Amino acid sequence: MNWKSLLAPIRLYEPDTDLYSADPRSAFEQDYHTIITSASFRRLQDKTQVFPLDKSDFIRTRLTHSMEVSSIARSLGQMVSERLLEEQTARFDLQMQASFCSILQCAGLIHDIGNPPFGHFGETTIREWFRVHLPQLTFEGRSLDKVLNRQMLQDFYRFEGNAQALRLVTRLHFLSDEHGMNLTCPLLASMIKYPISSVQVQENGPITAKKPGYFFADRDIFSEIEQRMELRGRRHPLTFLLEAADDIAYLTADIEDACRKGYLRYDQLLEELYSEKYVDALTGSARRTYLSVIDHMEQYYRTGREKAPSDPSGYAIANWIVYVQQFFMQHAADGFLKNYSEIMDGSFSRDLFADTEAFMLHHALGDIAYRHVFISRPIFKLEISAATVLEYLLDKYISAVIYYDTPHRITDVQDKLMTLISDNYKAVYARESANKTAQEKLYLRLLLITDSICGMTDGHAKRLYQELNGIDY
Repeated sequence: MNWKSLLAPIRLYEPDTDLYSADPRSAFEQDYHTIITSASFRRLQDKTQVFPLDKSDFIRTRLTHSMEVSSIARSLGQMVSERLLEEQTARFDLQMQASFCSILQCAGLIHDIGNPPFGHFGETTIREWFRVHLPQLTFEGRSLDKVLNRQMLQDFYRFEGNAQALRLVTRLHFLSDEHGMNLTCPLLASMIKYPISSVQVQENGPITAKKPGYFFADRDIFSEIEQRMELRGRRHPLTFLLEAADDIAYLTADIEDACRKGYLRYDQLLEELYSEKYVDALTGSARRTYLSVIDHMEQYYRTGREKAPSDPSGYAIANWIVYVQQFFMQHAADGFLKNYSEIMDGSFSRDLFADTEAFMLHHALGDIAYRHVFISRPIFKLEISAATVLEYLLDKYISAVIYYDTPHRITDVQDKLMTLISDNYKAVYARESANKTAQEKLYLRLLLITDSICGMTDGHAKRLYQELNGIDY
């Protein structure tokens, strides 16, 4: 792979109008404006990051998380591209550096744009619903799992927000035509974390094969992006930096939010970080580095007793989070440059923190957040409420859509349910299903419902559930 191709400011669709050519901004600056002015991006303000249906103004949403990832990704881009310029070994110039950073900034904004309501738990709920119900539902006398082909089935059984994000920005978002946001190919390639289909997933395989990156319905779009970027089944190199930025943002945010919500105290966090299972697994320089990072939090606490005596713990954690983000960023940049050759030839298959002195802290923060937040009783209650909402909507809408747009009659209630779905999404279905087989039309109708549900915010999904159940809210 080479940067000239990887950063080429081309689009899947180049309009005949002067929409882009008359604009003095770069192609990637145009992408940035398209994203931040889109309704899909605005909806992230009412989508869960960790705490479903949480009413606190402090706790992060998908919008604030995406903005943080965008900022960190751009900073990582600056750190790495400056080194590439200095070394002058990659045929890298100043224009490429500007593109490098802008693409990462935009990719950070849209990396979660396809996620359903209620965070990653929403994805899990959708997957589990389809695994249980597709074998039970029928179409013309056959169960749906027997009607659909293998990849169609796996698209639902392994439903993934990353694949939905590609679908949203290339098909579902309506700007001026049927080409979605019509973002540049380098940006689209960078947001595809997993350059594989749902039938190619290797759960115990390389990092690039953990989940599907595109749906059967969008295989032609994926192939076109790959061809334009000359990827040939490989990840775009910037995806590694985007993934690192996402890790840095959520690892540190989950800890900070957990402390703010009272799930984790300062003294508990300190005790956890000093745990033997982390410290004793390290030796030499890696151990000293890890202990030095923890020591910084204690130093911030001592300073906080002077500057913020009413809340030295909060002062310490807030300042330590900023320090840790910088620590992670430096090691992620180093990891990219250390593995540069393998990344550029497509053979690198781990995250950027592997084999760096940041690895154990990366692991520890994720482990601590999981035990103190993700498997806590309050979160369980919120997730049960979220599951009730999503399962109800899937029950009603999937039953209604099976025979939608077919000669078979649907009930009056089902017909009314279908009128509640976005006309834009139904228009996308109509275009995609034209001249398709009955099998593929059924698959696209099921996607119409997942498209609709993923387009909902947490609040909208909850209100719709209450309205359809006649609940006074």
